[in-house]
Amino acid sequence: MGLWTVFCGNCSQEDDKTCNYEFISVAQPYTCINHFLVVSVDLLFLLIFLYVILYRSFSRRKISASGSKHFSPMLICLAIYNGGLSLAYLGLGIWTIVVMLRAKGSILPLHGWLVLLFQGFTWMMINCTVFTEKPRDPHFTTGKLCSIATFLFAGFLCFSSLWVAIVDKMASIKMVLDILSFPGAILLLLCAFGEHDYLEGDQDISHDALYEPLQGEKASATDENSTDHNVTPFDKARFLTGMTFWWLNPLMKQGKDKILRETDIPQLRQADRAKTCYLMFEEQLNKKKQRETHDARSVVAAIFFCHRKAILISGLFALIKVLTVSSGPLFLKAFIEVAEGEAAFEYEGYALAGVLFLAKCLESLSERQWFFQTRLIGLQVRSFLSAAIYQKQLRLSNAAKVTHSPGEIMNYVTVDAYRIGEFPYWFHQIWSTCLQLCLALVIVYYSVGPATVAALGVIVLTVLATSPVAKLQHKYQTKLMMTQDKRLKAITEALANMKVLKLYAWEKHFKSVIEGLRKDELDWILAVLLQKGYYLILFWSSPILVSAATFWACYFFEVPLSASNVFTFLASLRIVQEPIRMIPDVAGVFIEATVSLTRIVKFLEAPELQNRDARQQSTVKELDQSVLIRASEISWETNSANATLRNINLMVKPGEKVAICGEVGSGKSTLLAAVLGEVPNVKGVVHVYGKIAYVSQTAWIQTGSIRENILFGSPMDPHRYQEVLRKCSLVKDLEMLPVGDLTEIGERGVTLSGGQKQRVQLARALYQDADVYLLDDPFSAVDAHTATSVFKEYVIEALSGKTVLLVTHQVDFLPAFNSILFMSEGCVIRASTYDQLLASSQEFQNFVNAHHDNIGSQRHAKHATWQQFKTSAGEIQRNYEELFISSLGDQLIKQEERESGNTGLKPYIQYLRQSKGFFYFFLAAVCHFIFTVGQLIQNYWLAADIEDSDISTVELIAVYSGIGAILVLFLLLRAFSVVGLGYGASLSIFSKLLNSLFRAPMSFYDSTPLGRILSRVSSDISVVDIDVAYKLSIALVASMTAYSTYVILAIVAWPLLFIIVPMVSLTIRLQRYYLASAKELMRTDGTTKSLLASHLAESIAGAMTIRAFEEEERFFSKNLDLIDTNASAYFHGFSANEWLIQRLEIICAIVLSSLALATTLLPLGASASGFIGMALSYGLSLNVHVIASVQSWCLLENLIVSVERLEQYMHIPSEAAEVIEGHRPTHNWPVIGNLQICDLKVRYRPNAPLVLQGISCIFEGGHNIGIVGRTGSGKTTLISVLFRLVEPTEGKIIIDDIDISTIGLHDLRSRLGIIPQDPTLFSGSVRYNLDPLSAHTDQELWESQIGFMEKLIEAVSTFCTNQENRISIQVRVVLYFSILTESILMNVLKVLEKCQLREAIREKEEGLDSLVMQDGSNWSLGQRQLFCLGRALLKRSRILVLDEATASVDNVTDSILQKTIRREFAHCTVITVAHRIPTVMDCDKVLAIKDGKVMEYDEPLKLMNKEDSLFGQLVKEYWSHSANASMYSEDCK
Repeated sequence: MGLWTVFCGNCSQEDDKTCNYEFISVAQPYTCINHFLVVSVDLLFLLIFLYVILYRSFSRRKISASGSKHFSPMLICLAIYNGGLSLAYLGLGIWTIVVMLRAKGSILPLHGWLVLLFQGFTWMMINCTVFTEKPRDPHFTTGKLCSIATFLFAGFLCFSSLWVAIVDKMASIKMVLDILSFPGAILLLLCAFGEHDYLEGDQDISHDALYEPLQGEKASATDENSTDHNVTPFDKARFLTGMTFWWLNPLMKQGKDKILRETDIPQLRQADRAKTCYLMFEEQLNKKKQRETHDARSVVAAIFFCHRKAILISGLFALIKVLTVSSGPLFLKAFIEVAEGEAAFEYEGYALAGVLFLAKCLESLSERQWFFQTRLIGLQVRSFLSAAIYQKQLRLSNAAKVTHSPGEIMNYVTVDAYRIGEFPYWFHQIWSTCLQLCLALVIVYYSVGPATVAALGVIVLTVLATSPVAKLQHKYQTKLMMTQDKRLKAITEALANMKVLKLYAWEKHFKSVIEGLRKDELDWILAVLLQKGYYLILFWSSPILVSAATFWACYFFEVPLSASNVFTFLASLRIVQEPIRMIPDVAGVFIEATVSLTRIVKFLEAPELQNRDARQQSTVKELDQSVLIRASEISWETNSANATLRNINLMVKPGEKVAICGEVGSGKSTLLAAVLGEVPNVKGVVHVYGKIAYVSQTAWIQTGSIRENILFGSPMDPHRYQEVLRKCSLVKDLEMLPVGDLTEIGERGVTLSGGQKQRVQLARALYQDADVYLLDDPFSAVDAHTATSVFKEYVIEALSGKTVLLVTHQVDFLPAFNSILFMSEGCVIRASTYDQLLASSQEFQNFVNAHHDNIGSQRHAKHATWQQFKTSAGEIQRNYEELFISSLGDQLIKQEERESGNTGLKPYIQYLRQSKGFFYFFLAAVCHFIFTVGQLIQNYWLAADIEDSDISTVELIAVYSGIGAILVLFLLLRAFSVVGLGYGASLSIFSKLLNSLFRAPMSFYDSTPLGRILSRVSSDISVVDIDVAYKLSIALVASMTAYSTYVILAIVAWPLLFIIVPMVSLTIRLQRYYLASAKELMRTDGTTKSLLASHLAESIAGAMTIRAFEEEERFFSKNLDLIDTNASAYFHGFSANEWLIQRLEIICAIVLSSLALATTLLPLGASASGFIGMALSYGLSLNVHVIASVQSWCLLENLIVSVERLEQYMHIPSEAAEVIEGHRPTHNWPVIGNLQICDLKVRYRPNAPLVLQGISCIFEGGHNIGIVGRTGSGKTTLISVLFRLVEPTEGKIIIDDIDISTIGLHDLRSRLGIIPQDPTLFSGSVRYNLDPLSAHTDQELWESQIGFMEKLIEAVSTFCTNQENRISIQVRVVLYFSILTESILMNVLKVLEKCQLREAIREKEEGLDSLVMQDGSNWSLGQRQLFCLGRALLKRSRILVLDEATASVDNVTDSILQKTIRREFAHCTVITVAHRIPTVMDCDKVLAIKDGKVMEYDEPLKLMNKEDSLFGQLVKEYWSHSANASMYSEDCK
């Protein structure tokens, strides 16, 4: 007790405050127990510092300096500030000792001066510790921990001093120093965690520590610094410019002076780029995988670990913001007491106003950095998740593609990754709202005492009321995402195959399917909107209920109500009102992020390709084998019973050329896929030695120029490049293009013909100069002459010495190969040379003979010229087919359209025009206006009558509660109005968009990348569905609240108008200045997101080709660049938002401080204390409401861009009417099928050259008409005009006396049949693909397929005289059609007897419901063509168009199908467009077209006997293949 007496002195009645031993005395800065606590903590810090000094002195380990030491501006500020603070403490302590000696002659008690000296020495020592530590020092972490402890302890001292100064009206120099210590602690913490990393080393490093690259990124961050240009000024921003966003001023000024373009937006700094973030995420995720399973928790842990420092710093800013904002009600109470004449000292009002201004500025700085840092974290998370998804889809197995469709993968990037990226912004709201609420409750308890229980009870009930709704919201959000996926999958499939839908007249059906899926989605959208409405009512009414309940509790607990405690309570309530209202938003974002993260993690866990190690990197010349396969089973499925290939033993030597042939579905393409390592299940070994080049059966062309497609990432070698063009017969094609090989060819190569696309693919493969070439039937889409030329110059000459595996159905090329693999039913029947196979294999003989029998007699071959056909330039004229002409003088693929500048109210009007939007918006506005006025009346009632003794407490509270109850009813009505607005607009906008897209002409799809459309039907529609209506409502509400606050302030202190008016004017000017740049940044964000989506969709489609060429890294790198481009616009967009808000908050701080001074200076009197309390309670939340208003409108301006983008595609110029009433043909039209073409001229745009130049001819009803011509002659255009995909410029087409231009498109297309060149299947069942319209029963489907098979077998009986050949071919036909109808492979004799076939098919478990994957990827190309034949058989049109319908089937099947089609459609007009001349030899007439003109039109034999006949020339070219092949074979030998 003696020591304590020395420290504290003798307790007396006069010194009871100093000697107070209650627990609350710990927080009172003048008590000796508080001083004892401070001295103890200071002593602990000093001991830690002494330990570090001793450790450094005696440790043998020395840490050498790695460079010159330098100090950043923030460290200098820290040194000056904290050094001055420590000197002030020491000086005050010494001065206190001197005073005590003079007054008492003693220095006892010790606590008064000892605490000051300890504080001074501690601040000085801690300051030195931060300056002397090195990052490699083992005690570097100790310094960080000390800085955290110092921050917390200084915060405690600061808050306790403020509390005593305001509440107890006490002040001292020590309390001032305690308050000032808190900013010093903040600087210390920032330096310890940031700037210190740059104390040593490179003098050029000037990054502020707060924005340095995240841990683990520094190495990668320097890799590309030398190549970066136009990097954001944020990269070099110092502390003050970073805190105030001054670094953004140049971009904001540029946006004001001109319209910002993509090139004007600076690049991200290295630490924020997708590559840096992705590598860091992968590193952390791999570490987590080693310790635990790969699930959502490990991904979250990896994300948190990657950004732990940024999360901590942003959390620090959040804490500062909460502490500063919570001090507001204490200021209000102090000002009321000053107004009532209870000031503690003469100039207390001025001091309070100054401190209030500083507190509000600190609140602004901390909150802005909090939000900025979390937005930056979200951007990084979004970037690396998008990159991870892209990387994953490049490795995705075929089995996983069934579960994750292209549309769903698109959703993962455009929706899910973005939602997860939004979550960090809301993360700190979870705990900061709770902390702010707790602090508010402490202040409320101080104001109203036990009545706080009522307030707490209502708040708890409010939170409990949200619990079941939050669970439902999770369910609704999950269901909504699932229905969105289904709808997006369907619409992606429809848009990607729009040409097929138009040809088959299926637009209505597919549109109705999408509308059905949209209806299901709308049900869940309505549920989510209603949930939001419920939250809106609950959390807007809760402050009313809390205040009413608290006042009634005050009445029952007999707590007196005064202006001081009532408005302190209301101010606390108004401050926490906004965070409480955000609880549903936080819950919603959390739930959305959880759902999205679960979906992404499931995708990232999906199985990957396992056989990518088949490729061996070695020089082929050193080996005796180039391709080696030893496998008993090769299967796409895990079930060995369904193996695609069996017993494959193949060894190909370097330089060998191997042809692979066989019937449709025999496994040829699967064999190439196995070589590429694409087939998941291989029992055996597959090895490939050397670099591979691959040409797919279905051409995959990138969006971009022809040159980019050919180079495919390789450097430009002009000589080699020109040689490749010549070898692929592309020179003349390029000469006819507007800008040669720089011509943009559009998404999926829409501007190229089928043959041109294949030749571009071949050129791409040849330019790579690979060792092994895998060619999957590349000549099927090329005309005979070009095929001969390309085969000779490409396969024989250019690939001389290369290993070639060629899948082909063209028998004429086979003699040129070293070896031929003849396949059937998944097995290699024979493998030998052409001559040996012909001599030893009856099956191969049948295969070859079928080719020669295609024209019925070998005598036509006599007309062939057995000399090599010369490919002179004059004989290979090209017109750069149809859509090339449309690009003359301009690129077909345009830059994405976007609005520019200030569009004013136009997008809002467009939105409100939808489905009674104006009515709902007006109703919501009126309801909230009444609500706002009602709140003003409530508070005015309290302010005016709180001190009126004539009004009882019961009357006061009853009137207040009654007004509140009425206001809740208007909240209810407002909520339902907003739900009606959002639901109606969502329904209307999507309906109009869908109608516009399905009615758009094909020219729109040819010139618009699919990604642009998909970004609108996915992310933009999602914004309209969920966000726009509520954000519009919130913006309106926030504006009303902000301006009502200004009105209250002006009423209470009218001189304040001189401050308010210029401040409001400045606010509006700042907002306009901001919007000039922000709108363009948001629009750029939208367009760059479309590019990202397009690239993703393109990569998904071409993943197999990308992997084959081992170009994954390049495509991934391009994806990273696109992510960064999109992220850069987003980064500068939210930075500009924080730039604006910070300046507006300073304006609000000026207004509030002016109000505080006004209440001090103006002679309002004690009777006006209620109005002063009311004004200050509104003024303290002024910045919240003004910022909420401006921010809501700015956010809405960004969101409304989605409406702008959707509006662009809601009014696409449409095709002609689907149905023209009064001009509808009869139900059985066309009856005869007579087709008359009269002077038909076609051009694709005004002033463009004619593609068809006056074609006139007549196709007699029931005749078979063949159309032939070289590539680019106009064949496809003629068919397009027949189906009115293109409208004629002049002339007309008449079918059975009806001009087709006078009837509706649906009436026309639904009466015509077509088997297109590119067979298309849709995800679903076999039944759905045969009959999507469900126009036929299962019985008709079975009879159609089996009946057609029976007729084929009958045709075979007359076609083949040899019994063995006949049975063999009949078996093959049965196999083809058993595949088509999913029948069980029956015994051949039973099939021929046709006894059990129908029953066996019907007994199959799945039957017609068997699965067809998206794009029919689980069926071969030939099988897909058989599906199209099945559709034609079911439709039974009088006019049937065959557009290269059998290009991908073998000759045997081709011959049989052609003859059977002739038999089945004997009374129909059949128009055949063909590259294979035999397919038109048995036509009644042949139309030969050249350069868009009719060259000849007559019977085939007459044309062949005619001199200078184009058709005769084409026949000679076709039959010269065999002779040329023989010559090539001899040359090779």
